[in-house]
Amino acid sequence: PFGNLSDCPNGSRWIMDMFNECAQDSRDVASIVLGLASIGCFIAAAFPQFYQACRTGIMDQALSIYFLLGWLGGDLLNLIGSFLADQLPLQVYTAIYYVLADLGMLSLYCYYRVKNGGRAFPAPINAAFVFLSVGSLSSLSLLGSASTEDPGTFKGRSLLSAPGDELGPKPFSRTEIIGFTIGSISSVLYLCSRVPQICTNYKRKSTSGVSYSLFALVMLGNSLYGLSVLLKNPEPGQGQGDYILHHLPWLVGSLGVLALDVVISFQFLAYRKGRPGTLEERGALLGEPDES
Repeated sequence: PFGNLSDCPNGSRWIMDMFNECAQDSRDVASIVLGLASIGCFIAAAFPQFYQACRTGIMDQALSIYFLLGWLGGDLLNLIGSFLADQLPLQVYTAIYYVLADLGMLSLYCYYRVKNGGRAFPAPINAAFVFLSVGSLSSLSLLGSASTEDPGTFKGRSLLSAPGDELGPKPFSRTEIIGFTIGSISSVLYLCSRVPQICTNYKRKSTSGVSYSLFALVMLGNSLYGLSVLLKNPEPGQGQGDYILHHLPWLVGSLGVLALDVVISFQFLAYRKGRPGTLEERGALLGEPDES
């Protein structure tokens, strides 16, 4: 039954009931708390950008479509890879929210592009958008049906194994190898997705229309996410090195992008004086009395 502590004798009851995950000491509990905090950061990260988009109305000019598509592609592969590679439950839950938030961000981008009379997307971008959207919805529905039919399979890595299991590094199953490969591609997409946005900011010499809170909260969320994975105790008989290897693509995807997000942070500092929201709007207001 869901929440059974028979294979986790010293585990936390509320963690087992909510996440079906074994947390036997303070490290495991801290990992869960940091994971929940990271989800909170990621949930909060999207709203400042939504507000900034509605306030300025130039989201289609401020954000790079390649950045958004790369982000969605990375999150979609992250979700599929996390499920197949038997990752921690919080990693799967976080990945599900990633995909939903990305779809909302892309929808808002397309709305403002149409509203501002922008040119139509090239065929490859349209094809990529349709493919990723259909793939995201299909993956969410399949994962939802899998978790409903057999809740025991949706418990992340096999933390509930009995202490008497065979010791030593456990080889990857075929499904885990596929998930590991998909997770590795996901981390590459995460790293590559930041480059178009950095180039867009550099060409515009401005970060107007982009919310820095989006990147600040994503940086904080990625840091907490990586720490939550690193703090988790390995399975019985699993070494720390083997555990790190098992989660390496997701650690690279979360902690590796921090360096590129720092570059974007420096762009916000460098271009803050040239924001159209301050100089251009002010000049337009001062020009109205002369014209009248």
